[in-house]
Amino acid sequence: MEASNIAARLAALGLGEMPERVRTADAIALSTRALGGSVAAIAELHLAVARKPFAALRAAPVVGETSEAVRFVHDGVTRLVYAGVQAAVDVAGAAARTLAGAARVDEIELQPGSAGDLALAALNGFAGDRLADEGSTLANPMTLRHQGSAIAIERRALSATFSKASPRLAVFVHGLAGNEYVWTMYSKRHYGDRQTSYGSRLENELGYTPLFIRYNSGLHISQNGRSLAESLDRLVAEWPVAVEELVLVGHSMGGLVIRSATHYGADSDWVRRVRHLFFLGSPHLGAPLEKAVNVVAWALGLFDVTQPFAAVLNGRSRGIKDLRFGSLREEDWQGADLDALLANRCGDVPLLAGAAHYFIAATVTRDRRHPLGIAVGDLLVRQASAFGHGRLRREQFPLADAKHFGSMTHLALLNHPDVYEQMRRWLAG
Repeated sequence: MEASNIAARLAALGLGEMPERVRTADAIALSTRALGGSVAAIAELHLAVARKPFAALRAAPVVGETSEAVRFVHDGVTRLVYAGVQAAVDVAGAAARTLAGAARVDEIELQPGSAGDLALAALNGFAGDRLADEGSTLANPMTLRHQGSAIAIERRALSATFSKASPRLAVFVHGLAGNEYVWTMYSKRHYGDRQTSYGSRLENELGYTPLFIRYNSGLHISQNGRSLAESLDRLVAEWPVAVEELVLVGHSMGGLVIRSATHYGADSDWVRRVRHLFFLGSPHLGAPLEKAVNVVAWALGLFDVTQPFAAVLNGRSRGIKDLRFGSLREEDWQGADLDALLANRCGDVPLLAGAAHYFIAATVTRDRRHPLGIAVGDLLVRQASAFGHGRLRREQFPLADAKHFGSMTHLALLNHPDVYEQMRRWLAG
């Protein structure tokens, strides 16, 4: 198959706008690995199901010994067949990668907000840790982004990109499976264009320079927290003018990354310039969906027939597992079984002294005390978690600077006029 045909087939799968070297090499490797994993899971399920009738036959007085011999042959043939299928997948993948590597191609940036761009962000959210471990070009490094491109954090590049650099910076950090484009969601609905965001409005109305961070949300939150702290340290040192004020805005997981960054950068110069921190629907006490998946996977792991399904669920990224209780530090996960049943090792991470912290939560019901609103929150994060005030665990958050929005979902918090007006009032006040 020619490289152009490979690219065309991948394009049909939604990967067509990826950089050429990703299309013909890393995307092939990813597809091969996913297919190989499916073959292995099916094989394990086949063997697990077959063990039940063989166990029953083994207990029978007449056919017991014979059934054991039959089971031995069955298992051997089964493993041989699935191994053959796996080998065929591996050979086909290797051949495709070799062909792709022989093609002369150019690396190009994804179109911001394209289907391929968003698919890559989602892939990083659910499998970004494995991509990073393997050194795949599909893994998003932490970068400063501007108009769809990565900007080097060094003075010359920053001066060229931000010709009207302000001493007041607003840094935006997206959540799980997102990228910087998500901050413009619903812009067409609310403003009639596709560009307006909290950042653009803060720039036009209050004089802040908006900066957008992209990162691999499949990594541990603490890993991204350390990376963000290092990036902000370089940013303050290299910014074209002296930085007087930093505003940090995080949506969902992004808020936890910000808290982790202030923890790891506590002795850095940039931290002393942080004046305001906004947390939009951030699960400070954990996300109920991740807790539910943890329970389901644990239960499936109790029985040999369902263990393959448990293995599939437990394959979700380390970043997602950190959302179970809002893990911010390396100590929360080092040496721990990440799939243990509802094991909470989260330590206390104080809020940044000398800065104002604002907590925004949403519920799908207008009344936050409605039973449905209490139960599902904004569909992904409950209000108690967003405010850090649960029945069994409470953070020392200043809830005088907390705001609830009714009839709103988790993603709506990314770009809504009412949320912006509240943020603007807090900043102006």
